[in-house]
Amino acid sequence: MSDYLNTLLFTVYPYVALAIMIIGSILRYDREPYTWRSGSSQLLRRKQLMWGSVLFHIGILFLFLGHSVGLLTPHSVYEHFITAEAKQLLAIVAGSIAGVLCFIGLTMLIHRRFFDPRIRVTSTFADNAILVILWVQLALGLITVPYSLQHEDANVMLALSEWAQRILTLRIEGTAELVAAQAWPYQAHILLGLTIFLIFPFSRLVHMFSAPIRYVWRPGYQVVRERNRRAQQTRLPAGE
Repeated sequence: MSDYLNTLLFTVYPYVALAIMIIGSILRYDREPYTWRSGSSQLLRRKQLMWGSVLFHIGILFLFLGHSVGLLTPHSVYEHFITAEAKQLLAIVAGSIAGVLCFIGLTMLIHRRFFDPRIRVTSTFADNAILVILWVQLALGLITVPYSLQHEDANVMLALSEWAQRILTLRIEGTAELVAAQAWPYQAHILLGLTIFLIFPFSRLVHMFSAPIRYVWRPGYQVVRERNRRAQQTRLPAGE
């Protein structure tokens, strides 16, 4: 029974979550393009937003990049430049710093959304739920740090990397065993991460696909014209 459950959670569930994320995002963008936004609440209350948002986004971008490169890069690619043990130590240090920054920023955003009356009234269940889920996911990620420090041989990191690479390349044989052999924080972190992929199309997270990166290299300057208020105030009424 446990083997069947492990196969369901760590071999079948990843493909279900990824398929729903991809297909659901395409359908939402096609059918409900006006809901494809972050739903900023800056106009309601700017306090706490800037610091919380900056810390959260800096941390989450580093974590996303680190997880993507760290898990999906085969060991044979980097073993000539850095050992697995050194790579794990680098991941622990950099990931801990980014995780703490992200955790602090997200905690500020959650406090702002839950304890400000105006924002709380205008928030949907999905808005609140995704923030709490991300907060729990960050907490689980930070909990894995002491466990990783106990494995200086980097076997856990290599096993989880092998699992992610096998899932991506459709080599499913033995994938469940790679995760089932690890401590519960790793398993919970992976399952909740897959769940975030699953609910991705139904949340405000879709706006990450529309990040305005093109503004970094856009040509020229944006022209902004201010309306001449003094001229409007001195304009005579019609007929005079």
